Amino acid sequence: MALKQKDGSYAVVFDGVIFTPQDLKRIAEALEKHGVKLVKFSESQRMVVVGVNPDKLDDLCNEAGVKLAPAVGRVVRSIKFCPGSALCTLGNQDTLSLAEKLSKFYGMELPDKMKIAISGCPNSCTEPAVRDIGLMGTKDGFTIFVGGSAGRKPRIGWVLAEKVDPDRVVELVERIIEFYKNNAKKGQRLGDFIESIGFEEFKKAIL
Repeated sequence: MALKQKDGSYAVVFDGVIFTPQDLKRIAEALEKHGVKLVKFSESQRMVVVGVNPDKLDDLCNEAGVKLAPAVGRVVRSIKFCPGSALCTLGNQDTLSLAEKLSKFYGMELPDKMKIAISGCPNSCTEPAVRDIGLMGTKDGFTIFVGGSAGRKPRIGWVLAEKVDPDRVVELVERIIEFYKNNAKKGQRLGDFIESIGFEEFKKAIL
């Protein structure tokens, strides 16, 4: 759940996809009280708090009113999302509520790490085509990409389904995760797993 720093302190990730100004004020007051000097917002929109005393971590979380999200490990890591139709003039779909619904998968143990991205329109600001699971909003629903990667071996994901009703997206994401969890080998990313069994076989199993 944490990454040890050179000075013996830790970097942790706060769980949550949406914060109000009141939330941020409470968190800031708790961080200041416990001597935390640096907060980093990662490209995957995670709030990374650097310089935490491990002995005071429980107190910090309780006072800030937050829980920890996985910082490392073979788990569902992060959900990257844009403002979507709630705020963006180009947004076709509501990304905020979908991100909240998908946050239930945070920390789920899997054969390897998994990253999820949601974009509200085909401009794809969150790069869904290069995430393990990518959801791209269109006027007709969502296009679902699977098996993408932006790491050492870049890969554009396969298009699993198009024009998916927003109410059905969470169900399909859950099917993808469960099928991957129950069938992939340890250390095998989703894209590598799909390649090993063939995309058509994977698509058949999910749909």
